[in-house]
Amino acid sequence: MKYKIIRTDKADEQLRDIIFYIADDSGCIDRALDYLDKIETAITRLADFPESGNIPKYSILKKQDYRVIIVERHLVFYKVNEKDKSVIIYAVVDGRREYRNLL
Repeated sequence: MKYKIIRTDKADEQLRDIIFYIADDSGCIDRALDYLDKIETAITRLADFPESGNIPKYSILKKQDYRVIIVERHLVFYKVNEKDKSVIIYAVVDGRREYRNLL
């Protein structure tokens, strides 16, 4: 059974900012859209494999049951809700930044 993917407004906003930044920085909309496809593909895969993400290294995030998937230099933080059979995407952040406070 597939899990339903739910994205928070914050995660959507972060993803939009990433794509706009890549398009602006590279001057290439196609490069930004290709990157968006990579992230979307990784997120969509969670519908079939919700437990495939890693457990975060920070204990506070572990205790809150976050999981994380890595897409190049970005981290996608999510939680699995077994009762509703859903995956909630909470944040998409640059892994090179301090991200504990971004969630």
